[in-house]
Amino acid sequence: MWLSSLNLPGGMFEYLKRLAIALCSGFLLLLALTFSVFSFSSLVPQDIQRYVKDVLMLRSSPTLDRTLGELIRHARQRLAGHPKLEFFAIPVLDFVQPIYERPVPNQPLPLMGKGWNPQARIESADPDYRVANVVELQSAMKQVVAGQRIEILPGVYRIGSILGVKNSGTVDKPIQVFASQAGSVLIEVTSSEAFQLNQAHWHFENLHIRGICDVHDYCEHAFHVVGKAQHFTLRNNLIEDFAAHIKVNGYRDDWPDDGLIELNTLRNSGPRHTQRPVTPIDIVGASRWRVQDNYVANFAKGDPRATSFGIFMKGAGFGGRIERNLVVCSTSEMSAPGTRVGISFGGGESGPQYCRDKQCVTEHEGGRAINNIVAHCNDMGIDINRSAQSFVAHNTLINTGGIDVRGDKASAVLFGNLYEGIARGRKGGSLREQFPERMNLTKVFENPDALILSFKTTPERIPRHKHVVDDFCRKPRAEGTLPGAIEDNSGC
Repeated sequence: MWLSSLNLPGGMFEYLKRLAIALCSGFLLLLALTFSVFSFSSLVPQDIQRYVKDVLMLRSSPTLDRTLGELIRHARQRLAGHPKLEFFAIPVLDFVQPIYERPVPNQPLPLMGKGWNPQARIESADPDYRVANVVELQSAMKQVVAGQRIEILPGVYRIGSILGVKNSGTVDKPIQVFASQAGSVLIEVTSSEAFQLNQAHWHFENLHIRGICDVHDYCEHAFHVVGKAQHFTLRNNLIEDFAAHIKVNGYRDDWPDDGLIELNTLRNSGPRHTQRPVTPIDIVGASRWRVQDNYVANFAKGDPRATSFGIFMKGAGFGGRIERNLVVCSTSEMSAPGTRVGISFGGGESGPQYCRDKQCVTEHEGGRAINNIVAHCNDMGIDINRSAQSFVAHNTLINTGGIDVRGDKASAVLFGNLYEGIARGRKGGSLREQFPERMNLTKVFENPDALILSFKTTPERIPRHKHVVDDFCRKPRAEGTLPGAIEDNSGC
């Protein structure tokens, strides 16, 4: 390669090599699309023709309005069913895509102190119910009253129909369902839902719940929290292989506000082959939920045309907080078909009948996404869709498209985020960005793709925001703090 003859320093050589590859890749992609447009114009969809011509006439940018990953996925979808076009364009897309969507390392990724702790114990002196099978568990859940506790004894439990509840707890006397030792109880689910909660102040802790449905349209939810189920708490559970592991929504005029989801691991072993929404934490219409210190991973959908989300809040709720979570969209096959988004206020939008105000003037208002680490998403790391007054601060986004603020009434203040990709407002969305650090994170961290986030080059410090007093590890932030989720190299 002619660059090697210039005797450049290693870092500059690597930068120029990447730049040359990027320019050549973009040129090949544009050349392939241009050739397709003018050679097979009768077959090429009109929107692609217009887009390529606008780029050639310098009326549109190939990258500023859309990420290259978005363009590649859109091109693949539009080319489907046109074999002559696919013959010329698909090899170019196959060459370009891995350059812009770095592959996930073929090794287990560290959890960075997030998710469930399989060593956790609850010391319990005389619980009110000890259950050893599903029949006993359902009976106890129907009888238990405020302040009582249900201990599930060690073993494997198979749930084939939805388990419901009858009574509610209170602020100072919640109803608790737990395993004394995390990992000692495995609940296998073959029904559409495992637990359905429509009463207040229920807490679940230390459970391992796994969907085992051969047909993925079943195993939709591990927990369905509805209506009057205010102050629901889910802590230190491992939940696997569902479409929407935790689903929250209203019922009639009741809304399950003020929930807490913390220190849980929510993941799937592979793509979900279902027409149902795939979002491990799916909160619709409920307000003031806190989602914190969870590990959410591998939530792909089998349909290549579909979008899946790690965490979203939508449906005209307000005041939600998404803080200190580790979200990994893809633990392998970064460029697999389909679109994967990390965290969203607004998601894919809501039908008016599901909205708290019956119209969804905004999808969510006053939401906060703070101190999260989001990695390996082939679309946006953080998405604000028709959600107003959002606050997005001190997040670290690795190998994602960046931050998107889109749709009528969408607005966000971005503060101190450390990210790759772009931050953009579109389709009426507006953003105000303060102290951003947009850069290639392979130059900042030791090995960001492997989530080894010790600093190789420390970014410049910025003023501490009055609403962000700690970091991803709950360590206090100094007056002059670092952008992104992590304050120092000491880990969690």
